[in-house]
Amino acid sequence: MRTGFEVELLAPAGSDRQVLAEEIAARVGGKVRRSFHADSEPSTVPGVGVFRHLSPAFDVVDGQGRPVARLVDDITIAADLAAEHAAVPGRPGHRGWYRVLSDDARLLRLVERQADPGSPLASVLDPVAALFGVGVDVLPAAARVDDAAGATVAVVLPLPPGRERPCEIVTPPLVAGHRDALEQLLAPARELGFTVPREAAVHVHVDAGPFRSPHAFANLVRLFAGWRDVLWSALGTNPACVRLAPLPAALVDLVEQPWPEWAPLRDAARSTGLTKYADVNVTQLVAARPWRDTVEVRILPGAVDGDAVVASAALVEALLLRCLDPRPLPGPTGGAPDDPRAALADLLGVVHG
Repeated sequence: MRTGFEVELLAPAGSDRQVLAEEIAARVGGKVRRSFHADSEPSTVPGVGVFRHLSPAFDVVDGQGRPVARLVDDITIAADLAAEHAAVPGRPGHRGWYRVLSDDARLLRLVERQADPGSPLASVLDPVAALFGVGVDVLPAAARVDDAAGATVAVVLPLPPGRERPCEIVTPPLVAGHRDALEQLLAPARELGFTVPREAAVHVHVDAGPFRSPHAFANLVRLFAGWRDVLWSALGTNPACVRLAPLPAALVDLVEQPWPEWAPLRDAARSTGLTKYADVNVTQLVAARPWRDTVEVRILPGAVDGDAVVASAALVEALLLRCLDPRPLPGPTGGAPDDPRAALADLLGVVHG
C-alpha cells in the first residue's frame, strides 16, 4: 500500500534535528529548507484551554527538489528531557530557535503563511504586525503582536530547553522500496547517536479512500476495537506512549447497524466523539473536508531500524487489506492476549482466514 511513516527519535544531548536533516541532505545531494511545524498542548494559563504553536521544522529535498523527509518536534517526547527542563527559564533558545504561540488556530495559520521561519525572534512577527497596522512589542526574550484593540494575536518565546532534541521523521508517501527509503533516513540517525525515546511510537499513514465504504469502515473499527489487546501484544506497542486511546464505544456500536450507503455512516460517525489521539486515527476518513486524506495507525513501537519498522508495518498492512474484504471481521478467539506469539498467530489467522 502507499504508505507514509512518522518515526519518533531523540537527538543526543548537544545535537538537534537540524543536524540530522543536514546529514540526510548531504547524502542525497539535496538541501534543507527551514519551515514551521504546527502543534498544540494544554495551557497552564487560566481561561485558555489549549495553546497552539509553531516550532522549527526542517524539510529535506533531493537534488531535483523532491521531498525526502520532514523533521519536526513532537511534544509528547518529554521524559528524556528532564535535565534540560531544569535549566534556568528565559535563556535564549538553542541556536536562537523559538516558538510562535497563539490561542486561536486561525490566527496561527495566518502567522504561518505570513512569517518567514528563518527570521530571528525579534522580527519574525513583523509581517503579521503590518497586516494589523500595528507594531511589534519586542521584549528582552520575547516578541508580541497585539491588534489595535489590545487583543494578542501571537507571541514569540525562546524554544524551551531540550525541545531541539525530539525529532519526528515524516516521510512522503512511499509506493515501493519502503525499507530502503527508511534506512536512507535512519542509518544516518543511528550514526549520529539518535535513539528511541521513552514515549516513542511509529505512525503509519495509508490512503483513506479504500476505507470509505460501510463494510471496510466497519471492519476497520472491529479490528482496532475488538482486537486492541491482541494488537498491542503482537506489535509490542509501547505502554509509555501517550495520546493513544480506544475508539469510542458509540462508534463500535454504530458500525454494527445496517448502513447501505457510506455518506450516512460517515456523517453519523463524526458525532461519536472521535479524536485523532486514538490507536487508529480515522478523523480524516470521516471528515467533510479532510486536510490529510489518510488512515493513521499509531500503535507501532518506536524503532531506529528500517527492518523493524517495515516488519511491524507489514503486519498492519495485511490486516488493513483484510478490512477491505466484504466479509465481516471476526472477533478474537479468546486466547491470552499477553502472549505476543499467540497474539501474532491469532492475527495471522484473521489475515489468512
